Amino acid sequence: MIFAKNTVKDAARLSMAKWYNKVEEARFHSFNVIAATFYEHYDDILNFYNNRSSNAAAESFNAKVKAFRAALRGIRDEKFFLYRLAMIYAYPH
Repeated sequence: MIFAKNTVKDAARLSMAKWYNKVEEARFHSFNVIAATFYEHYDDILNFYNNRSSNAAAESFNAKVKAFRAALRGIRDEKFFLYRLAMIYAYPH
C-alpha cells in the first residue's frame, strides 16, 4: 500500500515510519524481522521514488546468467563464458 498510495518520496517515508511505529506498538513478534529489515534499508527502499524503477531488470538478467551457466554444466574457461554471455545477451539481435 505504501508504494501504491504515495507518489512522493517524503510522503512514502512518513507512511513507512507510521507503519513501523504501528508494528512496534502492536508487539507482533513475527513482524520484528521484517520491521528491522525495513528500518535498516529505509533509504534504499525509498530510492524507488527517485524514478519509480526497481532492480527487476537486473534480477531478470541474473536469472538468465544462472540458467545459461547451468545449461553449460559449469564453467571451465571464464573468458570464453563471458564472451558467449556478451554475444547472447549484450547485443540486440
